Amino acid sequence: MNRIGMGYDSHRLVSGRPLILGGLQIEHDLGLAGHSDADAVLHAITDAILGAIAAGDIGELFPDTDPQWAGADSQVFLRRAVSLAAQSGCRVVNCDVTIIAQQPKLSPYKPQMQASIAKALGVDTAAVSVKAKTNEGMDAIGRGEGIAVMAAVLLTTETL
Repeated sequence: MNRIGMGYDSHRLVSGRPLILGGLQIEHDLGLAGHSDADAVLHAITDAILGAIAAGDIGELFPDTDPQWAGADSQVFLRRAVSLAAQSGCRVVNCDVTIIAQQPKLSPYKPQMQASIAKALGVDTAAVSVKAKTNEGMDAIGRGEGIAVMAAVLLTTETL
């Protein structure tokens, strides 16, 4: 049996925080506001996995009202979602991610993000796609006020 999950996350860009995307620190003057490290890429993938197994969402498992998640590395969230999927008898087949950001240019980071995500998911890098798009200057993202991410995952109960 196969299950598909979709995830979405967005955060405002603010000064005084590092920009973390896909488990990497990205060179930029601004970072994402959030309770954890605000890695919108890993948050969207986490939500996609949780959605595929009907296990709620990242805010339910790791609420921003809980001080233990303050500044947390979002890899923790993603590893927990992968573990919950395994407990449900599922494993990740592939993951597709689209990052929507006017700035910074993310092309140089995509291969590293792909490798980082693949490692966290326990899949080959060929099973992870990372795309970066601008918003063509439209809305808050286009004005450089935030970053949004969409992710899709395919899980299966079939063995390798």
